[in-house]
Amino acid sequence: MAQPQGFVDPSFPDYVCLLQKSIYGLKQSPTKWFEIFSTYLLKFGFTHSTADPSLLLYCNNSITIYILVYVDDILLTGNHDPTIEKLMLGLSNEFHMKNLGQISYFLGIQMLHTADRLHLSQSSYARDLLTHARISDCKPISSPIPTKVLTSLDHILVPTEAKQFRHLVGSLQYLTITRPDIVYTVNKLCQHMYQPLEDDFKLLKRLLRYIKGTLFFGLPIRSGSLELLAYSDSDWAGDPIDRKSTLGYCAFLGDTLISWFVKKQKTLARSSIEAEYRALTTAATDLIWLRRLLDEFHISTSQPTVLFCDNISAIALANNPIFHPRTKHIEINFHFIRDCIKNQVLKITHVYTEDQLADLFTKSLSIPQFAQLRNKLTLAEAHVSLRGRIKQTTFSPAMC
Repeated sequence: MAQPQGFVDPSFPDYVCLLQKSIYGLKQSPTKWFEIFSTYLLKFGFTHSTADPSLLLYCNNSITIYILVYVDDILLTGNHDPTIEKLMLGLSNEFHMKNLGQISYFLGIQMLHTADRLHLSQSSYARDLLTHARISDCKPISSPIPTKVLTSLDHILVPTEAKQFRHLVGSLQYLTITRPDIVYTVNKLCQHMYQPLEDDFKLLKRLLRYIKGTLFFGLPIRSGSLELLAYSDSDWAGDPIDRKSTLGYCAFLGDTLISWFVKKQKTLARSSIEAEYRALTTAATDLIWLRRLLDEFHISTSQPTVLFCDNISAIALANNPIFHPRTKHIEINFHFIRDCIKNQVLKITHVYTEDQLADLFTKSLSIPQFAQLRNKLTLAEAHVSLRGRIKQTTFSPAMC
């Protein structure tokens, strides 16, 4: 660190200070804080999760405690109140902490506790986002993206509008934490961050109108079965410009949706079989991580996890090394799915297209199809009290 003004050593004005401890604001400060905090927990008897270093676990006979750390925001839960109280007392003596009681709000996510479920939503965040875009009084719409998306390379946005576009799309990415119904549209918008066009801006407006009508939508977490299963899907050459395919995936723990993503494939697929096959391998990587995490929660994963796919030929390709002349060019890492099947980690099962839940993540759908799949993903509306605001940002004039 440079010598502070007023404390410069006249004999060595060009010297710098060697810090004895981290100070607030340094890029390494969060890491140092986590090291100090986790060191105390390790002394208490916690261990780091192998699946997620920010998750710490305490297991002593039948006593189980979990702590999730995000910088200085901490979640704690367990099944033994005396041990939890002892831990809280020790942490309070060691660090300046405030016990906020039962969780109701964490990192912009609201939690509503009911008799049979915990409902996660970001309605406050979404409302503030609409306010910042000056579109809070717009007319709602029933789907986030039209069935046919027009793409024209003309009419590039002026710099001020392009800046507004990037601000809003960046904020929408955080909203997808509890809103899988908008992930596909946000993914499409993110592909045009560098040089957004007027058509992209129109799609952004439509998405915000959809959010306006589904402000209180979120994810319910229900008690029940702890069986892990997943769906994998892909379109074929869906991008009209570069003809690359988009894959989609979602995973359930019982009736609760716990993981999902949309990704544009990096290479061209020569057939729909090839696109679906690559999607299966990408889904497998996330499922292996989820299985490892469930093992640490003492949830049995002794049986193969079922992964649903609606392409029979892709399933055959994953189970048997067939169609070699048509698939010998596929990258070696995508054959990872075969190893998962051989080791009985995964079981690929056929599902009819109308029951393929991951279809929502790969293409534009009609309003009835979209609503049906959204309901099957268990998204539901819950009226919760609004609190918290996202960082204030100055945008261009109103969008509508």
